[in-house]
This record gives sequence, structure tokens and C-alpha cells, in this order.
Amino acid sequence: MTTLRISSGVGGLVLCVMSTVIGASWAVCEEPAEKPKPIILFDGKTLDGWKKTDFYGAKDVDVRVADGAIVLPMGTSMTGITTTRTDLPRTNYELTYEAMRTEGVDFFAAATFPVGKAYLSLVNGGWGGHVTGISSLDGADASENETTQSYTYKNKTWYKFRVRVTDQAVRCAVDDKELIAVDVSNRHLSTRVQVRASEPLGFATWETAGAVRNIQIRPLTAAEVAAAKVVEP
Repeated sequence: MTTLRISSGVGGLVLCVMSTVIGASWAVCEEPAEKPKPIILFDGKTLDGWKKTDFYGAKDVDVRVADGAIVLPMGTSMTGITTTRTDLPRTNYELTYEAMRTEGVDFFAAATFPVGKAYLSLVNGGWGGHVTGISSLDGADASENETTQSYTYKNKTWYKFRVRVTDQAVRCAVDDKELIAVDVSNRHLSTRVQVRASEPLGFATWETAGAVRNIQIRPLTAAEVAAAKVVEP
């Protein structure tokens, strides 16, 4: 005889299969898969693994590390950093980081990231500070597609960002509040031409000064990939 028992334990649910054969019984319990350890993309001390993004006028901008953060001063129009690593996941991953706007009113750490063979950007506070959303879906940018959200950011305040990417979905959260959940399958994914230099992974500001820190990326578990699926109404 075989029975199935699901019980709670440290770290989540535990699946147990109870079997009895000719008077003998045993239990086989499967612990939930642990989350893979994150890859630390910024050590808080140096720009190792990063380069200043080749935006117009960038050579005159002093991108640097100070107080455990990467400082992105206001540039001619854009300032940014782009990863130099080539070993990062392109799907089924979670990107987390903290960012702060120190001066200005526009986006202060727009994150460009891979989605399979394509790229998207999470714009935080674009179009004069009012728009948070994904650029671009079927050619429509963050101010024009269904991911458009109104979110108010205060200067000199740190915000936590989370981006989860699978082949089917992109989900984005600010301070642990999910703002965006979009099905990206069968969509044309692209970035605006202004941020193409941020690919494959980078952060950018627009006529604004910002800072970014605690940048990490990790693979998602199979359960997290399944849970990230977006079901259209």
C-alpha cells in the first residue's frame, strides 16, 4: 500500500510517500529544492565586471564607486554601466538590485536585460518621472504598452527592484510590490535605440543622476519558473 502525505517543514512543504509491503513500512520524503545561490555582480568596492556605457559624451562623466554604490552622474543625456561578463543566464533567472535617484526627475537606473535571444528594459521613472514599465513590446515602449505604471520615486531614497525572466513571462517588482506581469511569448521584444549600448545587461540614467548597488542574479528553480507563468484573463 502506498499513501501520499504532504506536510510543512522548515523552508516549505515536504512531499512524503508512505509505503507498506508485507508488514514493513518506510517513508521517502522530498524536500523542496533550495534556491540557487546568487551571483554577485557588484562587489561594492570596484567596477570589476562593468564598463562605462558608451553613450554620447560618456567619456567626460565620472562613473565611480562611492559608499558601496556605483555612482552615475548626470551626463549629456545618458550615463550608464554595462556588464563585461559573458557567463550570465539569459532566461529563467532573477535579477535584483537597489537604485536611488540623487538628482533630476527622470529614470535613474533603467535596467536592460536579456530575455532569451532578445532584450528588454525596465524603465524606472521615465517621461519626467511618472512612468515605470517595460520597453519595448511589439515596438511599443514603456509609455505605450500594457506594462505602463504610475509610480512616484523620491530623490535620495533607495528602492529595491526585482526582475524575473522566463521564456514565457517577465515580472517586475519595486520594494517587493509586483507592478508588472506580462506574457512575452509570441511578442516582438526590443529595446529603444537610445539604450542599445546597455545590452546585454546594464543600467542607465536620462538627464538624471543616480546610484545602484547590491546587484545580483540567480537562476530560478523549476517551481519558480512554473509560478512565474502569466495567465492572460
